[in-house]
Amino acid sequence: MTTLTTPLEKQRTGAAAGPRPRRRAADGRRASGRPSVAWAVPGLLFFGLFAVVPMGLAVYLSFTSWDGLTSPTPVGLDNWTRLFGDPEFLQAARLSALLTVVSWLFQTPVALLLGVWAAGRQRNRAVLSAVFFLPLLLSTTAISVLFHALLDPNFGVVKEIGPWFGIDPNILGTSTGALLTVAFVGGWQFMPFHTLIYQGGMRQIPQVLYQAAAIDGAGPLRQFFSITLPQLKNTVTTSSVLMIVGSLTYFDTVLIMTKGGPGTDTTIVPYLMYRVGFQSYDLGYASAVATALVVVATGLSLLMVRFSGFGAMRSTREGM
Repeated sequence: MTTLTTPLEKQRTGAAAGPRPRRRAADGRRASGRPSVAWAVPGLLFFGLFAVVPMGLAVYLSFTSWDGLTSPTPVGLDNWTRLFGDPEFLQAARLSALLTVVSWLFQTPVALLLGVWAAGRQRNRAVLSAVFFLPLLLSTTAISVLFHALLDPNFGVVKEIGPWFGIDPNILGTSTGALLTVAFVGGWQFMPFHTLIYQGGMRQIPQVLYQAAAIDGAGPLRQFFSITLPQLKNTVTTSSVLMIVGSLTYFDTVLIMTKGGPGTDTTIVPYLMYRVGFQSYDLGYASAVATALVVVATGLSLLMVRFSGFGAMRSTREGM
């Protein structure tokens, strides 16, 4: 006698038998299509070897006294006590914060507008974008040497054309001018990178939103503030995190262009760390400075992600 099994009975039978084992594809992927954890092993090893291990060594050295030649001598919290009471470090921290704010205020609006423009369909857009992205291909050292030569008060271009625009030919010899120059040079190099980020984010915005807004009578300015900016919220957060962390770690630009001067007016935290560690050979205290910089940069990044809502990772195309 043949027994008929209904679909409902099959479902119950399968549930009683327990969950089926997940199948894996030949390339290591799960049946769901997601790659296995094994794919992340090379990246995790690389990050652990070149990031986690050096940071761990820096934390350890921050509790020692070490000149780079003899064996490190444990000193407990002496370096950290000195750090928070060192007026030179406090000034360097203030200058780093000021440089970060100036860099963000300079780069973000310009990169955002250029990214929106580069995502359009203007004539010769591709050629102009390629020319604009050229500074990103150059090394920071080469760019710093170039601007240092251009801004030389004796032989640079600024000596000839600076007075036309009211610029002091000795701009690197003034406190405000030197700091603003460092911010400008860094922005000139890395602004194309952030422009590229905004360009990619702009191209992910559905055109139907702009078409609907145009039907409702919204002009380009209203569309920018009501559609473009809200849709680029996560992109702005990503760019800002990279920009702030990059500004906090400026080093080679300061080393080549100002050497922390005039006086100590551009001695930011990374340059102070270099000077203490490799000129004064106080590597224990320099490790404390480096550890504090890592903690502050990481904390700022986490706070931005937390309070901007970026951690929710909601798609701006949800509901489309």
